[in-house]
Amino acid sequence: MNLTEHFALEEFIHSEIAARRGLDNTPDAETIERLKATASGMEDVRGLLGVPVTVLSGYRSVKVNSAVGGSQSSQHMKGEACDFIAPSFGTPQEVCRAILDSTIEFDQLIYEGTWAHISFSETPRHSVLTAHFDNGKTIYRQGIA
Repeated sequence: MNLTEHFALEEFIHSEIAARRGLDNTPDAETIERLKATASGMEDVRGLLGVPVTVLSGYRSVKVNSAVGGSQSSQHMKGEACDFIAPSFGTPQEVCRAILDSTIEFDQLIYEGTWAHISFSETPRHSVLTAHFDNGKTIYRQGIA
């Protein structure tokens, strides 16, 4: 099922950890509608970058989110977030900077080191963070470092 011209539901719900552990990662109808909005936002990102983007993580069921060590309030569980890369454009940091310098309305943009995280919501906060990893803990700092 296509969510938008360039993004399919399958790529937004695929999870290696879910497959390995036999966890269900099937979104309900309401979440699929939010995934359509997220995919639409990702179309804007793709258009800005001018290259295809690879979705690394989209929707996560509660069990999948727990298995990957995600936040208990993760927007991935609502279908509002996407972790992605666009290697033909540049590094995740360069991708984040391009989005930050654009007119794309996002809720949260996080430079995660080896990927970019973006979320979309009806009331965007325009939060910009960089994740720093220290002894198994993630610390978020304001801005793109």
